[in-house]
Amino acid sequence: MSIFEQIEQFGVVPVIAIDAAVDAVPLADALLEGGLPVAEITFRTDAALDSIAAISSQRPELLVGAGTVLTESQVDDAKAAGAKFALSPGLDVDVLVRAEEVELPFAPGIMTPTDLQAALKAGCKMVKFFPAMAAGGPDMLRNISTPYAHTGIGFNPTGGVTLENLDQWLSMSVVRAVGGTWIATKADIANGDWTAITKKAKAAVDRASEIRSAK
Repeated sequence: MSIFEQIEQFGVVPVIAIDAAVDAVPLADALLEGGLPVAEITFRTDAALDSIAAISSQRPELLVGAGTVLTESQVDDAKAAGAKFALSPGLDVDVLVRAEEVELPFAPGIMTPTDLQAALKAGCKMVKFFPAMAAGGPDMLRNISTPYAHTGIGFNPTGGVTLENLDQWLSMSVVRAVGGTWIATKADIANGDWTAITKKAKAAVDRASEIRSAK
């Protein structure tokens, strides 16, 4: 089973910006307790690499990925730190080539059919639809994905996705998993509110399962 197929089982990927690597393992424990063993640690903070490395080495049962990967060197850094997958808000062919070279599963960001065709040409199995709500929401994704449904490519909508609109996304078969920024916010982490993160993780998993069972 590929990494993206594993992620699809959960339906939600927490998207996390972490300011202090010391919080990485407690964060992982909170997600694991909530039944959501996956996280995208974004390269938006200086603590990202150390956080990925800590989770990868100390909590290997959690599928940790790198987000906001914008350069070839960041691909190398993510791989070295133990990231199991990587994502980006946009599409850069050189970055995709490097990710393939180091065997790091990569989902680039797309917003248009032109972006999507470039991702398909590069051999991508999953793409990030970003920024999901600002780009037109579920209706936009439904319309741009339809001509490409036969290719088997999957989507990871991120940006404006919430527990309340989760059903609009996961009801689409092309959506493998959403990016959830609400599950572990910077405030939750800074306050050490691991209980809140666990509760939100469990609620997300339960809601995703409920939506998919009703399909």
